[in-house]
Amino acid sequence: MFEDRVDAGRQLAARLEKFRDDDVVVVGLPRGGVPVAREVALSLQAPLDVILVRKLGIPLQPEYAMGAIGEGDARVLNEQAIRSFAISADEMAEVERRERVELDRRAQAYRAVKERTPLAGRVVLVVDDGIATGSTARAACQVARASGAERVVLAVPVAPAGWDEVAREVADEFIAVTMPRWFQAVGQFYRDFDPTTDHDVIACLESIPDLSQASQTHDARSNPRNLDIEIPIGSVVLPGRLVVPDNARGIVVFAHGSGSSRHSPRNQFAATILNDAGLATLLFDLLTPDEEALRSNVFDIDLLGQRLDAAARHLRSYDDLAKLDLGFFGASTGAAAALYAAAQPASDVAAVVSRGGRPDLAGDRLAAVEAPTLLIVGDRDHQVLELNRLAQSRMHCPTQLQTVPGATHLFEEPGTLRIAADLAAKWFVAYLGPPK
Repeated sequence: MFEDRVDAGRQLAARLEKFRDDDVVVVGLPRGGVPVAREVALSLQAPLDVILVRKLGIPLQPEYAMGAIGEGDARVLNEQAIRSFAISADEMAEVERRERVELDRRAQAYRAVKERTPLAGRVVLVVDDGIATGSTARAACQVARASGAERVVLAVPVAPAGWDEVAREVADEFIAVTMPRWFQAVGQFYRDFDPTTDHDVIACLESIPDLSQASQTHDARSNPRNLDIEIPIGSVVLPGRLVVPDNARGIVVFAHGSGSSRHSPRNQFAATILNDAGLATLLFDLLTPDEEALRSNVFDIDLLGQRLDAAARHLRSYDDLAKLDLGFFGASTGAAAALYAAAQPASDVAAVVSRGGRPDLAGDRLAAVEAPTLLIVGDRDHQVLELNRLAQSRMHCPTQLQTVPGATHLFEEPGTLRIAADLAAKWFVAYLGPPK
């Protein structure tokens, strides 16, 4: 049982360590396979891309695949399924036409932020979140092969028992974390199997640096120390992900908003940008799952602010972090929690950034904040933009309000999240001292 796709990706990455020194490209199958592939690419320090494929479902049973199509005019058919369901040529053509429209739509969305990575002569790791019928995986391997891959490796967290034999038809090697005998659906092996959106895919693609031309030129900051930690706060223990580059110049603690978590692709993407700038980052969950189920907790700024302050103090127990300058990076209601914590009398926070935040929810605490604060808002997020202007007028510390052209509340538009993350990185670099 995997916690979620991030956990599955990390477990799968451990099985793929032998490819670290090869000329590897990691390609995920949208949508669910991309968060898994991201963790593999991060672990192997390899480029991340997608292979666009679409399942061709039986007309009256669309979940049952009779084949798949992919980029480069790849087409895989399940002849047995086609015969069993007596699918006519016209029915096949109509299903393919409909799926081709969606394939082209995704290509336009994803390729706007990530051009296709050359696969010729390279080891291509084709990654999905699991295999059921395998039609899309077959198409993806065919696309990789047609693109000149020297070796095609199909890698998944879970597949039905015996699929290692089936995979030999399409891949040079098949790797799975587990292949259970009792298998009904991929989702049964995940505690959290929420759908992955196009915006999640784009955030994953943007979160991995372009290593296609410089896979062997990483400096020390490209290989940071990664730790899964537990933060004891009162009667609860909150999980977190700590990333510390060599010679870190400061540490930034993230405070996510409602409906988000430490596994949010948007937060992970922003953290990667900060890591590349030489900043350590902590992503952690401010509430336990049981607490989050009570909706009032999500908007309890006092509770969230106290949790954030306690997490920051916990970091001081690490010898190599104790003297690092501290920053808070809040989103949505997390921005109010960041400002609440920064206003604490004993706070040593050196800088705060709010991305699409609700600083107004910090109320009277705004006037007590002394740390320089950057407010980042999409210029199409009209209501929140006005609330940020109101909050800025109540603050006495150095503040700056930056709008991102074309962005709405979640910075889902291509390229806008990168702009926001770059603005945050520059702010923290300016106010969190030189490398220690």
